[in-house]
Amino acid sequence: SLRGSWRLRSGNGSVSLRAEVPGCVHTALLCRGLIQDPYYRFNDVTYRWISLDNWTYSRTFETPFDIRRWQKVNLVFEGVDTVAQILLNNVTLGRTDNMFNRYSFDITRVIQEVNFVEVRFSSAVSYAAEQSRCHKAHSIPPACPPPVQKGECHVNFIRKEQCSFSWDWGPSFPTQGIWKDVRIEAYNYYHLIYFSITPFFEKSAQQWYLEVESIFDVVSSKPIAGVATVNIPKLQTEQMFSVKLQPGEGSIVLLVNINKVRSAAVEAWWPNGHGKQTGYNITTTFMMESGCQIEKFSKVYFRTVELVQEPIPGSPGLSFYFRINGRPIFIKGSNWIPADSFQDRVTYDTLRLLLKSAADANMNALRVWGGGVYEQDEFYDICDEIGIMIWQDFMFACALYPTNQNYLESVRAEVSHQVRRLKSHPSIILWSGNNENEAAIASNWFSIPHADIGVYIKDYVTLYVKNIREIVLSEDKSRPFVASSPTNGLESVKEGWLSRDPYDTHYGDTHFYDYNSDCWNWTVYPKTRFASEYGFQSWPSFSTIEKISSSEDWSCTSNFSLHRQHHEGGNIQMLQEIGRHFKLPQSPDPVKKFKDMIYLTQVMQAQCVKTETEFYRFSQSEIINGEGHTMGALYWQLNDIWQAPSWASLEYGGKWKLLHYFAQNFFAPLLPVAYEDKGMLHIYGVSDLHEDHKLTLRIVVHAWSSLEPVCTLAKESMTVKAQSAVLIYKESISDLLERCRNCTRKSCVITFCLMGEDGLQSPTNHYFLSSLKDAVGLEKTQLSASVSQQDDIYIFVLQTTAIAPFVTLDVGSIKGRFSDNGFLMTEKKKMVVFYPWEPTSVEELESSLILTSLLDV
Repeated sequence: SLRGSWRLRSGNGSVSLRAEVPGCVHTALLCRGLIQDPYYRFNDVTYRWISLDNWTYSRTFETPFDIRRWQKVNLVFEGVDTVAQILLNNVTLGRTDNMFNRYSFDITRVIQEVNFVEVRFSSAVSYAAEQSRCHKAHSIPPACPPPVQKGECHVNFIRKEQCSFSWDWGPSFPTQGIWKDVRIEAYNYYHLIYFSITPFFEKSAQQWYLEVESIFDVVSSKPIAGVATVNIPKLQTEQMFSVKLQPGEGSIVLLVNINKVRSAAVEAWWPNGHGKQTGYNITTTFMMESGCQIEKFSKVYFRTVELVQEPIPGSPGLSFYFRINGRPIFIKGSNWIPADSFQDRVTYDTLRLLLKSAADANMNALRVWGGGVYEQDEFYDICDEIGIMIWQDFMFACALYPTNQNYLESVRAEVSHQVRRLKSHPSIILWSGNNENEAAIASNWFSIPHADIGVYIKDYVTLYVKNIREIVLSEDKSRPFVASSPTNGLESVKEGWLSRDPYDTHYGDTHFYDYNSDCWNWTVYPKTRFASEYGFQSWPSFSTIEKISSSEDWSCTSNFSLHRQHHEGGNIQMLQEIGRHFKLPQSPDPVKKFKDMIYLTQVMQAQCVKTETEFYRFSQSEIINGEGHTMGALYWQLNDIWQAPSWASLEYGGKWKLLHYFAQNFFAPLLPVAYEDKGMLHIYGVSDLHEDHKLTLRIVVHAWSSLEPVCTLAKESMTVKAQSAVLIYKESISDLLERCRNCTRKSCVITFCLMGEDGLQSPTNHYFLSSLKDAVGLEKTQLSASVSQQDDIYIFVLQTTAIAPFVTLDVGSIKGRFSDNGFLMTEKKKMVVFYPWEPTSVEELESSLILTSLLDV
């Protein structure tokens, strides 16, 4: 390995320092104290010079083996970001121009006992501009991001993380660096380059079989024969194959049959909430006559996936849902973006924390969005272990792209490398060609004259269908492919891969954003087959903002607050959405007003996404006016790339926003959901459970002015069907209020939950009968909490003197999460658990704790 310490110098040599590989220029400069935290205040703009310079990484190394004894020696880069010339001992080995590719250079003739390796980078910003200038055929929009993003231009001309030139939730840091592993490989006969295991289930025979694929580089001039053995001890399965490796690069596929009896005993891999994630140890051995042996230890998971697009009775169009191991699964989750602008800072622990938080919020899926990176191996390993399904985009987003020969060749290498690298992961259930590019053409985002549109359609089909799709289908027959998101699925294919309206609710998936309507009003949301993006912004907590700002920044109208908001009009939209249902913060103290604004944006975001997600969940079993059978809800977005207002539910650093606490409830496996239609209250029982259950629906009506319930209603032995959403209660609100004397819409609130035998219980849900700014009888409460330690968790006992909406516990920057937060407190006492992610103490928690409820604003 050539990991470790390298020299790094700027273009003119004026800056020279030691730098870690894997790494990038920004983190190297930060590490050596030559720059401040790039995320501090306005540093994204201040440090623009770094990405405009051309940096060079270099180091010497001694060859740890006798060069004369090896037939072939390669210098292998798992990832170079992005445009570089690679030299060894002053000989140019080649150039790199694709961050997502693996590069292997033959150095057999160049390597010496002591070597000098250089990676000479060119500015990605200059390269992208140059590529755009050279593209004479037709313009490839968009040229530049909107000014509010403070970004760089022509990112679509470089195969690099697209959001590294800025996005509407992230900064522009066009990094340079060796961002993955780099090593020397030496071999005499043959070398294993890729290895994958793909399970298939043969329905007719009721049998599993495996495709074990190995891609070799064979150096010898004649074929090498030998024996391959595949062993799965737990399934008492061992198979031997005689194999022959031909000179050059080639693949060998071994078909391993698991017999009928053993197949029946196989434990399948299930998504989170639907079963276990059983994996089987498998050993593959190659014993070749050259006397050289390769042994590969891996895990195999058995699962099947189908994307079902079929006619639905009573509805035009087609369904769009996933069947895992033959069972339809409602997809619950979010969208994943890069966890940092500097990938070398994304550790295993970073990934584990974020992904575990997704699973803890009852998510079973994430979409790896197409403007970031193909994630590191550990990301998919963790998803395999905890049951998070992955919708995997290819890295193309919100833009049109060139299709000249060099570009296509680079993309083909990228796609084939990534599919080979990732296809053994059971967590990946779908390949998707791009993010929103079908919609960009269909809705003509870039105002292309009608006469010219044909050229762009041809480019689109060339890139995503004739190249990407063709490679995916030849490399991986085990999972579905869609060309874009949103798309109309098979209908888009029928319309020549570009549908008239990719947002059509009767086909495929939709993305939906609306910042001008009332988000509590469910009728504004599309009754789509699959909601793969939707959301609302909020600010991260004060403790997160505090780390990268100074006190003059802490106001809603500061330069900092404007600078950090990369979505046009975003700060105003948040205040407008808050203003519909809550009183806006009025404190004369600007810092208090800022903190109140942060709290209200999180309350608003949580309540908005809750309403929308509940709508998608209760739509899963019904067709109304030809629409419905919604089978997926992935809100935008899970995580943050820096500390700024965004659509995320997890802040940079992993802290849970109120939305993430709400997600734990609105994605619960069993949930009652209420909505109002023409004065009627409807309550649905939503279940992801695999069996029907006889449950009791308990409805409690509270007056805002009292902790004693006004009235209680229990409806017993109602059947909530397995994996569906059924109407279990319906009553006109005026009748309900009449029964509960002294209640009006403004003075009362409804809470309800489902309870069953053996302790089966849903979260308690609530339904507001009016805006909270109009609520009558709400009083400012005295909230207090006592903290105690129990083993390695902490117990907070909360007390209140009055009903309190949106009660929030915040322990500043102490890392960890609560069992519940942002809740409606309708009882004098409530117990909340704090799960620490790092050692803390009762004293530390007590002194950091801030309790807030709606009337504290």
